[in-house]
Parts: sequence; structure tokens; C-alpha cells
Amino acid sequence: MERSTAHRVALACAAPYRVAMSSLGLQTIYRVIQQSDDLSCERVFLPDEPLGWDQGDVPTSCESGRALGEFEVIAFSVSWELELIELVRMLQRAGIPPLRRDRADHHPLLIAGGPLTFSNPRPLLPFVDAVVLGEADTLAVDVLTRLFDDAPRASILERIAGMQNVIVPAVDPASRATPCHCDASLLPAWGPIRTPHTELRDMFLVEAVRGCSRSCHYCVMRRGPGAGMRVVPEDRLLATIPQDASRVGLVGASVTDHPRIEQIVRALAARGASVGLSSLRADRLRPGLVDALRQGGYRTLTTAMDGASERLRDSVERHTSEVHLREAARLCREHGIERLKLYVMVGLPTEQQQDIDECAALVRELSRVVPVSLGISPFCAKRNTPLDGAAFAGLKVIDERLDRLRKKLAGAAEVRATSARWAWVEHVLAQGDEPEGMAVVQAAQNGGGFSAFRKAFAALGHEPG
Repeated sequence: MERSTAHRVALACAAPYRVAMSSLGLQTIYRVIQQSDDLSCERVFLPDEPLGWDQGDVPTSCESGRALGEFEVIAFSVSWELELIELVRMLQRAGIPPLRRDRADHHPLLIAGGPLTFSNPRPLLPFVDAVVLGEADTLAVDVLTRLFDDAPRASILERIAGMQNVIVPAVDPASRATPCHCDASLLPAWGPIRTPHTELRDMFLVEAVRGCSRSCHYCVMRRGPGAGMRVVPEDRLLATIPQDASRVGLVGASVTDHPRIEQIVRALAARGASVGLSSLRADRLRPGLVDALRQGGYRTLTTAMDGASERLRDSVERHTSEVHLREAARLCREHGIERLKLYVMVGLPTEQQQDIDECAALVRELSRVVPVSLGISPFCAKRNTPLDGAAFAGLKVIDERLDRLRKKLAGAAEVRATSARWAWVEHVLAQGDEPEGMAVVQAAQNGGGFSAFRKAFAALGHEPG
């Protein structure tokens, strides 16, 4: 029930409802805002695909149909770099100038947070009045509450600029603010809304672990100087999950590193629930766990190779060996799992043709044990990782290696790859700063396609190779 005295916040995400509401992070922020004494929240998303925007459409909230531009404060949850183009379009549709410098006092205050802030929030700075860094479970309410004040906008922003986990670009664009880490006693995060209209269809989302204990060189969630991996105790986790939840998603960067994961999956399967895990590590797959997953409804087992060869995996401290992957395939066959899905990156530093050939040979071998699907993505270096600053391999190189894999795996495995072009756009933004963020507006004005981004980035000296 809406509280008449509460300040209303628009919680916006530059993705369709079916994608955005599959995010545990966004659902968590929605829940904590709704549970606060002084705030209420309405959600605003992109229109469902493939219909898109009609002429004259403006973004409106799910709860009341209120136009985005009518809110006093808008909180954007941003998951990754390519959402920036849709963020710009949402603001334009709402009649809000995308660039902070072009907005007046009567426009809404814009704040952003989300997974992107763990790596590189700087391309966001031209668009927002503040960025909340890191795990904003409790911090978000504190910051949002401070924005509703009768004081002048400049004074409000001056005050929140003093918070150690917040960047206020108008006050201190070079801020050394650091990501916030949520206290383990407040975990797990869980999603309050189950709906059939999402990618995950009525799944109750709950966190099994927060952070990661591993040190993979390409990952922003890797073990670092922050809070590390926090494990949610089995009893607390199971008590959080409603008894009537027929589908349960256990979420975290390294769920299979939970020391009680097999017992948790078995307990949920015994309730009659189907269970999904957001991450399966090949080196953690054991007969008992795979059997539990099968009892929990698994038909496809998904894990990551990441590097195309064992040499590359070792170089980025992934440490998934061919032995682990062969065992994964064997366990799938033994326990009635119908398909093994593997993710692999191409374009890692020092990658050569023989690495690609090693990948193809191993996948062909595995496909003789169980049907295999291969999901391929070009490597994009992220800030705050050991591979920060690594070059993009180049469109020609990526396309050649994708073509080589497809040919070598023809008839042996299903191969799907994400766009090398858009991976380059992601790479530029991931390594970029405010000028790259500004270039997103220019690209949007020119249609928002790849050629528009290529032209906008070329003016800054970026070429896709």
C-alpha cells in the first residue's frame, strides 16, 4: 500500500520488464526502498520487445502510469555498459535532457548504481547527479532520503558528496570514492516479486553467496581487498525461501563454492521445487551435486571454459582444466543431464590460432559424450581487474577466430556467438571516461547503430581494428 507521506522515487532500468525484473539486484533495491519509512518506489522500464516505442510514447511507471519526468528523483540501476544508449533514449523520451549540464532545477535529480559501478562508472558521470558505488542494499535508502530536502540542489549535492561511497560529478568528478560492501549479517538478498512475465518465469531469487573467493583476472567480482566472499548459512537461506516457491534461483558469483550447496539443492528438491544456480564451476562438480541438480530439474548443465585453451585459462587464473570439463560431460551422461553448455571467451591477450584449435578439439571430444552447446563472447577488458588496459583483439581477428571455431565444430556442437562489433563498443565504454559517455549521446542522435558509435568513438581516437 502506498504511504501518502512517503517521497516517491522512480526506480528505472534501461531494459524491458522481462529482463530487468530477472535481476536480483534491482529487486533488492525495490524491496528496501518500499520497506523504508520515508520513501516509496515505482518502477520504470523500456517497452517490451519487439514492439519498442511508438511515436510520442514516454516512459511511465508500472505502478501508477506516472511519467518518468514527473518524479522528483530517479534512481537508475545500470548493469553493463551497453545500457547507456537506452538510458539516454529513456531520458530523451521523458523530456529530460540526458546531459547533466543541460538540466535545470525543475528537472528530476538522477542517481545511478548497480553492477557497472564495481568496474568503471565514469562514462555515467555526464548523465547523473550522483553515483552510488558497490553494494547499495542499505546505502541506497540513505542517499535517496537525503535528496528529498527543501535546500537548494547544489547544497544537497554538496552534502552527499561527502559520503565515501558516492561520486557527485558536479562537486568532485575526480572523487576517490570506493565501493560499499554490505555487512554479511544483512544477507541474503531476495526478490519480493515472482511473475511469469520475466526471463526466469515465476522464479524466487535468493542469494547464496555474495562476492567471490577466486582471482580470475578478467572478472570485476574477483577476490580482492574488499569484503571477499560471504556465504549465507544454509538454515538462513532455506528459511528465506517461501515454502510455496515452485522455482528457486540461487544467485551469486560463485554459488558452487558454497560449502553446503549440494545439501541446499537437495532440500529444495525435496520440497518439490525446481532449482537453478547462477554459476556452476566445473572444478566443483561432483556426482552428488550433479545428482542433486538433476533432482532439482536440471536438463542442461552450464559452466565456463572461459579461455580457449588450458594455457590461456592458467594465464588468467581460471584453472578450469580439460580434466574438469571431461568430468562434467561424463557426469551429465551418468546422471541424465541432456546437454552441456560451455561459455568461452575469444580474444584474450596472447591468444593464438592453436588455442582456438585446442578448444575445437576438446569440444568435439566432449560432444561424443553428451550434446554440447558453445556460447562465445569476445573478451572485453574491465577496469579494476588485472587485465585492465588490455587491448581489444580487433574485429577482423575476432571474426576469423569465430569462423574457425564454427567450421571446426560443424556437425559436432551448437555454436552461438555475441556480436564482435558490440563487444568493441562495450570495450571502449568499459575502458572509457566522461568523453566516451558523452559520445553515447552523439551516437544516439545519429540513430544508435554500430556505425554511429564507430563515428562517435573515432573522434576520440578509438578504432575497432
